[in-house]
Amino acid sequence: MKKFILIPIFGAVVLLASAQTKPKDGFVPDADTAIKIAVAVWTPIYGTNTLANEKPYRARLLTNNVWKVEGSFTRDPNVVGGVMTALIAKEDGRILEVYHTK
Repeated sequence: MKKFILIPIFGAVVLLASAQTKPKDGFVPDADTAIKIAVAVWTPIYGTNTLANEKPYRARLLTNNVWKVEGSFTRDPNVVGGVMTALIAKEDGRILEVYHTK
C-alpha cells in the first residue's frame, strides 16, 4: 500500500509519494533495461552509425549492483577500434561511466 504525505508550501499543497515506490530489484532490474538506458546515453555521443555497427549489445551484472553494457566488435574490416561501454547503477539507473575502448 502506498503512503502519501501532504505538505503545505506557500499556500499550495505538495503531494509526495513515500519511499516505498522504489522497486525491490532496483530501477534497472535486468539486462534489457540496462541496454535500453545505455543506448539512450550512447546515441547523442556516438551517433546512430556507430550504434548500428556495434550491435548486438551485451549487458552483465558486476558486483550485484552495477550493469556493464558493451557493444560488439564490428565485422567491417575497414573499421578499427574497440566498443562502446556504459556502467549503470542497478539501484537507481545512474550513469557511472561512459567510454569507448580502443
